[in-house]
Amino acid sequence: MTLGKRIGASDISDTAFALLDEQGTVVAWTQTAQHLVGYTACAVVGRSAALVLPFFGEASAMSTFVEQCRARNGWSGATAVRHQDGRVLDVGLRISPLQGQDGAMRWLVTLTDIGVPSADAASGSVWGVLLDRAPIGVFVRDLELRGAWVNDVMESQDGISATRRLGCRPTDVWWSGVEAATVEAMMRQVLRSGTTTVHEYRAWLPTGRDLEHPFGMSFSCLQGADGQPLGVCIISVDAAESRRVRERLAVLGEAGPRFGSTLDVMQTAQELAELAVPQFADFVTVDLEQSALFGEGAPVRFGTVSERLPVLRRAGLASIRQGASESPWGRGEAVPVPPDAPLFEILRTGRSYLEPVLDTATGSWIDQDPIRAQKIRENGMHSMMLVPIRVRRVLLGMALFIRTENPTSFQEDDVLLAEELVRRAAVALDNARQYCREQTAALALQHSLLPRRLSGGAAVETASRYQPADIDRGVGGDWFDVIPLSGARVALVVGDVVGHGIGAAARMGRLRAAVRALSDLELPPGELLSRLDNTVQRVSEEDGDDPGQNYAAVGATCLYAVYDPVTRRCAMAAAGHPPPAIIDPQGKVTFPDLPTGAPLGIGLGARFEAMELELPENTLLAFYTDGVIETRGQDIEEGMHRLGTVLAQPGRSLEELCTRAMASVEDQAAFDDASLLLVRTRSLSPAQVTSWTLPGDRTAVRHAWTLAAGQLAEWGLEGLVDGVKQIVSELVTNVVRRSDGPIRLRLIRHQALTVEVIDADVNSPCMCNARTVDEHGRDLTVAAQLFDRWGTRETQDGKIVWAEADLAHTSRSQSHAAR
Repeated sequence: MTLGKRIGASDISDTAFALLDEQGTVVAWTQTAQHLVGYTACAVVGRSAALVLPFFGEASAMSTFVEQCRARNGWSGATAVRHQDGRVLDVGLRISPLQGQDGAMRWLVTLTDIGVPSADAASGSVWGVLLDRAPIGVFVRDLELRGAWVNDVMESQDGISATRRLGCRPTDVWWSGVEAATVEAMMRQVLRSGTTTVHEYRAWLPTGRDLEHPFGMSFSCLQGADGQPLGVCIISVDAAESRRVRERLAVLGEAGPRFGSTLDVMQTAQELAELAVPQFADFVTVDLEQSALFGEGAPVRFGTVSERLPVLRRAGLASIRQGASESPWGRGEAVPVPPDAPLFEILRTGRSYLEPVLDTATGSWIDQDPIRAQKIRENGMHSMMLVPIRVRRVLLGMALFIRTENPTSFQEDDVLLAEELVRRAAVALDNARQYCREQTAALALQHSLLPRRLSGGAAVETASRYQPADIDRGVGGDWFDVIPLSGARVALVVGDVVGHGIGAAARMGRLRAAVRALSDLELPPGELLSRLDNTVQRVSEEDGDDPGQNYAAVGATCLYAVYDPVTRRCAMAAAGHPPPAIIDPQGKVTFPDLPTGAPLGIGLGARFEAMELELPENTLLAFYTDGVIETRGQDIEEGMHRLGTVLAQPGRSLEELCTRAMASVEDQAAFDDASLLLVRTRSLSPAQVTSWTLPGDRTAVRHAWTLAAGQLAEWGLEGLVDGVKQIVSELVTNVVRRSDGPIRLRLIRHQALTVEVIDADVNSPCMCNARTVDEHGRDLTVAAQLFDRWGTRETQDGKIVWAEADLAHTSRSQSHAAR
């Protein structure tokens, strides 16, 4: 044996040692143990080890554990120890049996903080098994440096039996000459100082091979109850095996910060593959089940082979060879599963599959898979592990570990490390899978709540785009709508609900429904936003009263505009939303100075001011959310200018303009949803609109339906004469009875026929069932059955009562009647 230099092996010098008797009572302590758990030798020697090990609540439990250790020749694993200040520390614990003279027995307790850099990544079970895989030799000498206690491992390291070692000094059987004197001097220095020192030595292993092997050796002072030295504890560790353990723990150490840094399942799978190469394997593939990869579909569960078979796609691929030529399938490609593959055994048992030496003989499962068999022969694959990626009973995928250049076959401890590595990746993959499922559901909900078909009728031509935010933020609460109103008018809406995800999409759906309901009341834009603000506040208060919900504010911005193709006037109001871009037929871009108002639902109760513009025919209006104009490194004004520049191209179709405007949003990582609604205004020709002023007496009724009948005949709508006569008679009669002012009758022909009666009376008629004794109201009920829609709306000078019949429907009805 050759004594080497002093080394700083932290995996030895940072380890705490304690000596127990056969009953589990502490008989010797070390300074490193004091540093780890805070107890001095005076406080712990002579007391049960249960003082430090909290899982032994009573002395009987400690006795039971000692009996288990005796039956198993020791114990190793992860546990918790109690610090003197009350903290609980996670440690790797090892209890090794020691034998003395005359059959006496002691236990050496080894404690290593698994929070230190050499082991911080290892979970409890992995640390315990890997610690057990790296055997340590233990030798205790008394104050005279005579051998007092020893374990079996020492003989396997230096070939000296326990009987030859016990009771002897180093010069008797182990060291000789100058080196023996040096070792004795070093141990006496340890006894005087009470510290620990570590050296390296080399010995020829007792295996018959002429091979010198490196060991790390620590010398620690054992202290008694009075704090005085009792002897020296010598720990000998196979340096090569220790290095191998540290390398494997380093793989797990890298896994901590790398996994979970992204919510992309493909990237996480690739990180798993790259992490294991080359430290652990020469070739690694990660194949994910489609339910995990796409966030949809029924999951595959363990123990139920009769259910849906897994469909795997290659998501991760790494190799020590450039290009990973070992893999027949690239990332993203489907990976077929042969009938007798180990995957089915894994699904049945839920356990990993180890094949230390790959069997390619005739009849093996590899022999039945010619594609894989060829790759195995070409690349010299000789050992493999297949580890399921699982969360509870659900299969997320499979991780395959292969060795080609490394001649050492995989063993059971390799499986344990691979399972821990895969377990950590599975947590990140499951988070990504659930996020993907949530985002898929939110996107589906978002698209289902947005209008599937925008119809601007005779008023506007429309086109739209919706771009969700990037994967880290998901879909939000953007919405837009085009709502037909009476008199060929349309309401144009765009809004943005605060937040992202399913909650934001659901709140957007409620808000959009509220806007549609309020639009039926034919309210001016400012008043509609005021009522919508009240609705949003009420919904927020109701959600906030639910203790089972995480309350999220329902704040939103909204822009509501109404365009009339008869007058070519557009009235609009905004609640915290940016103004639309207006591009005239010559390409001039303006953003109107629209009062923005406060966002909806914040409780200010402010009124929303509207403005009205007259627009030339073929004017382009662009309604958008802030995701279209806000980008990193660019302020809102620059974004608005960029949008206007893109849209100021007369002659291009709305679809082409939508594509061009959204291109800049799609080219960069969006941090918010982006919605764009483009409308190009139309106007009705004078031939499509006719109006008359009627006298305010009883002659107005006959005069009104006579004029209406003549106009319908001119338009070729004779089939509507009877219905129009009834509703015009009833409405004009009501006005004559209740108003002395002028009466106007207007007919508008577009996709529908609209009949409007305009007067100065602000009291609107209502639809009710006529009773037997009623003299009036019957014609209104009958007419409402002939027309598709009817209603009222207020004007600055009074009100308008209107009824509308779909001309396409009417034409089909007349056609069927003619048959």
